[in-house]
Amino acid sequence: MPYGIPREEIPWYPTVDYDSCAGCQECIEFCPNGVYEWDDNDHHPLVVNPYNCVVGCRACAQICSMEAISFPSREEMVALMRELMEKYKS
Repeated sequence: MPYGIPREEIPWYPTVDYDSCAGCQECIEFCPNGVYEWDDNDHHPLVVNPYNCVVGCRACAQICSMEAISFPSREEMVALMRELMEKYKS
């Protein structure tokens, strides 16, 4: 738990823009945390384990040649983390 905040309280995980996704599966192959699985029916990655994503990691978005993966903005996360740290401080 970063800063004593339960991981499920931190909305840090990827969002896939399926219109931009080429279906190359690099995000699935790259992520060591099992965040993604492949959808055989629709031929695109699914975020099935969002809270396995490491808070602050954007590596899958950086390797996506189609720029189909996004994360919350830095500004949103800084504001939220301040709020949550205040809520959970001992």
